[in-house]
Amino acid sequence: MELLDYAFMQRALLAAVLVGITAPAVGIYLVQRRQALMGDGIGHVAMTGVGLGFLLSTSPVWMATAVAIVGAVVMELIRWYGKTRGDIALAMLFYGGMAGGVMFINLAPGGSNANLQSYLFGSLSTVSEEDVSAICLLAAFVVLVTVGLRRQLFAVSQDEEFARVTGLPVRALNLLTAVTAAVTVTVAMRVVGLLLVSALMVVPVAAAQQLTRSFAVTFAVSVAIGIAVTLGGTVTSYYQDVPPGATIVLLTIGVFIALTVLATPLARRRARAAAAAEAAGDPAECSVPAQPVAKT
Repeated sequence: MELLDYAFMQRALLAAVLVGITAPAVGIYLVQRRQALMGDGIGHVAMTGVGLGFLLSTSPVWMATAVAIVGAVVMELIRWYGKTRGDIALAMLFYGGMAGGVMFINLAPGGSNANLQSYLFGSLSTVSEEDVSAICLLAAFVVLVTVGLRRQLFAVSQDEEFARVTGLPVRALNLLTAVTAAVTVTVAMRVVGLLLVSALMVVPVAAAQQLTRSFAVTFAVSVAIGIAVTLGGTVTSYYQDVPPGATIVLLTIGVFIALTVLATPLARRRARAAAAAEAAGDPAECSVPAQPVAKT
């Protein structure tokens, strides 16, 4: 393929694959915890890290990772201890993070709106070798956590009280989930952009849930969808000269709509089969899980 002759496209495609793996791998736990918009909030906070990276002449990816982790931990602490004004504190954290990023980028030597746009919405040509190295290391951490601790994270995501009774370190696992989400945001920002990364963490999972009925299968299908749409969006962006982040997100939404349409008749047939089995008194046929992601 022609696009593989260019070094910047090789880097962009590698980054796209890693994003396609890591974003849904973390997103499935956020969906289970009903924190689907957490990635969006972390993306706002990470902008301050990007701005600091430019201002201090250090790697924006690593600086964004550090700031995003701090922001994710603060968000988790607010969730634990925040009372009636917890939502206000989160709003100030999100908007302050975005405003800080814009300010620092403009104060940085040579700072410009072009730099800001590439981090907000993604850019193929600006993915450097240093970015790819950082993305590979961060993606390895995300995969290690989300796959290696999948049973523990699933238990905490489903029912924190039950997980605590069984002896799991619930707070430590919640913090680890938040940190992993923060790392994922910085992994994805060079391809998808900070403002759109949350969609890639959530929509592939929601799309997979239209067809799957177990956690393990949903995990695998959502990652497969993530890889397909990030590669497809990256290639489309190259040939059509359109923004990669927006293209990837629109493809993901398209997959969700297609799978929803496909799943509707299947769900109706399952419902009719379950009703017929119930009328016939067959308990084996009646035991259809109510939720698409209900077991490991």
